Amino acid sequence: MKQILSSPNLQTLETALSYLAEVIHWRISTHFGENTQPQTEMPSPPADWLSTDTTFSQFIHHHQLDIAAQLTLLIALAPHLQPDFFDQTITAQLPQAGDYPQIGGWRGKSHRGFLPTGETVLFMLRDNGFGDRLHLQHLFSEEHPFAREHLLYLDPPPEGEPLMSGKLIINQDYVDLFTQGHFTRPHFSLRFPAQRITTEMEWEDLILNSQTLQQIHDLEAWIKYGPIILYDWGMKRKLKLGYRVLFHGPPGTGKTLTASLLGKYTGKDVYKIDISMLVSKFIGETEKNLSNLFARAESKDWILFFDEADALFGKRTNVRDAHDKYANQEVSYLLQRVENYDGLVILASNFKSNIDDAFIRRFQSIIHFPLPSARERLQLWQRAFPSQLQLAKTVDLSTLSNTYELTGADIMNVVQHCCLQALQRGNTMIHETDLIQAIKRELSKAGKVL
Repeated sequence: MKQILSSPNLQTLETALSYLAEVIHWRISTHFGENTQPQTEMPSPPADWLSTDTTFSQFIHHHQLDIAAQLTLLIALAPHLQPDFFDQTITAQLPQAGDYPQIGGWRGKSHRGFLPTGETVLFMLRDNGFGDRLHLQHLFSEEHPFAREHLLYLDPPPEGEPLMSGKLIINQDYVDLFTQGHFTRPHFSLRFPAQRITTEMEWEDLILNSQTLQQIHDLEAWIKYGPIILYDWGMKRKLKLGYRVLFHGPPGTGKTLTASLLGKYTGKDVYKIDISMLVSKFIGETEKNLSNLFARAESKDWILFFDEADALFGKRTNVRDAHDKYANQEVSYLLQRVENYDGLVILASNFKSNIDDAFIRRFQSIIHFPLPSARERLQLWQRAFPSQLQLAKTVDLSTLSNTYELTGADIMNVVQHCCLQALQRGNTMIHETDLIQAIKRELSKAGKVL
């Protein structure tokens, strides 16, 4: 068989495909040969093919997949690893050219090689000691790890055709996982309207009151230890998967930074959802966009961050017309998808009262991000300036902190403006007038007068 590539993951898959080829050769020879009874037992898998520490073997061990499920997974993977795999192992061995409905299969529009269907799986596994046709269909039931992990499924066939004639589809994310050792990060698009957010800041840079900080660190603890509670301690039967939290408070108080820091310190990717791309005026499109988003994120352990969530999670209205009725249906659908997501969902809003009560009841945590106090503003001012700049002796940060109610984002905007002013002058000195002018500029953006 052709060598694939050299890496631990791909070497394991190469061994697995060699075994699948043996099984296919054995199955075809016993079915189409002169003797209808097999001469030998089905080939046994290599003793060490799952002993290596690869993502493929880890997945099989974690979900305790039996040999039937392992072979089904390999059948789905094979065309992605070696495009002519089935043509080499099936077509070349058949006694004569023709159509063999018992083997199933189809040809794609661009890919001209043999692609498997549910019938292909049944043909390879039936009479191999795995039971009858109906028993094998459990591999595609909702309770099987394949469905629970959104790994592979049968594409529904045209109406009236047998269920198992559907195309065997494997999620491309898992092809990437098994070959590269990790999920490939999605690109921002209409199908996944979200961007990964990161930060170079540290927990020490997050200036908040002690109660808010404690709630955030409790949330961090759940991200780290939640799987132990759910799976190792058996609480999965009693608790819902996933975690839902609301961040509420004025703009610029650290909600987005907190989400980024949670991802940084727990090793999770954080995706900020572009709600403007999710919401559509066309009936059914919003639900479709949400479905695509959550389907891609499912089982990835990503943190989904919905900023300015009021637009999507706002209060339902009294039904006055068909538009109101449909809008309420959207909220109900969203409630269901958020509640069923198995990871962390963070909703951010300026006002807690703007969020629909149905969501509020389902949050495990509600964290308030208030405007910083004078003491907290002083800490923000003290940490805001780059070391290359000097403050004039007339600058009193304590007075600025007590006088002007600014958020952390406001203060950083002021500092940025002052840095530009200093560079334009050709020096590194920040004067009191620079700061007052920048503060006035910042307050005017919010309609406030100094």
